[in-house]
Amino acid sequence: MDSTTLISPSGNRLSQYIALTKPRVTQLAVFCAVIGMFLATPGMVPWTVLIGGTVGIWLLAGAAFAINCLMEQKIDAMMRRTAWRPSARGEITAAQILLFSAVLGGAGMWTLYTFTNALTMWLTIATFVGYAVIYTCLLKPATPQNIVIGGASGAMPPALGWAAVTGHVPGDAWILVLIIFVWTPPHFWALALYRRKDYENAGLPMLPNTHGEKYTRLHILLYTVILFAVTMMPFISGMSGLLYLASAVVLSGTFVGYAWKIYREYSDALARKTFRFSIVYLSLLFGALLVDHYVRTVIGL
Repeated sequence: MDSTTLISPSGNRLSQYIALTKPRVTQLAVFCAVIGMFLATPGMVPWTVLIGGTVGIWLLAGAAFAINCLMEQKIDAMMRRTAWRPSARGEITAAQILLFSAVLGGAGMWTLYTFTNALTMWLTIATFVGYAVIYTCLLKPATPQNIVIGGASGAMPPALGWAAVTGHVPGDAWILVLIIFVWTPPHFWALALYRRKDYENAGLPMLPNTHGEKYTRLHILLYTVILFAVTMMPFISGMSGLLYLASAVVLSGTFVGYAWKIYREYSDALARKTFRFSIVYLSLLFGALLVDHYVRTVIGL
């Protein structure tokens, strides 16, 4: 997610195309979608749905990120953390990126329609448009609240996974979406704080640049407090049990602790550490949901 490398990760063409899909970000999104699949059923997910849904969502997510790289080609070239991308370095042409994205997107649509259902395909396409077009082209250059509004598309993976298994998206699935939606601003603003010079050079209206460091630090703290409350909802709704509740309290409490430190005694090193923890946090939180679900519904404890 965060790279300071100024050199393409590898000289071969395949690695350059893979880099366009932002593999680490895609992995986290697909992981959350898979968790949504397992939480959608008291038993095991049919292997055709599990594999087809995972591959289809992965392909469409990769296509969206490739379009994002194309749209932000010039911006990426001005930012130290993204200047290494093959699109920013001009190693892959716009036509090649468009063709690559079209192939990935088309394959993803076919896979989801064939192995899951039409609802999952259309929801994933809507997520693609929300991220690649609405967020990248319209929101990001226009408002410092871009990550808050645009976070809706990035929060959709659990709903996509749930829809893949059941063909509908109930309230519990939207709770998972809400968790990621509220997690996104403090996660991203921690990055924006220690990369504020990058965004200033690129001319993007990120919160630390438009409203200042202290204002951003306060909002990170406020959002982590809200996130703490939101992560209690799976337990309150009956979707999860005590194992998840204990995990959520510890993980969310730790996130609030990081945010409090950022608010009181800021440093770029602390912001970087908070950003990295936020990624681990979301993975562990959704992992706890999965383990809790398995323990309660499969083992019967």
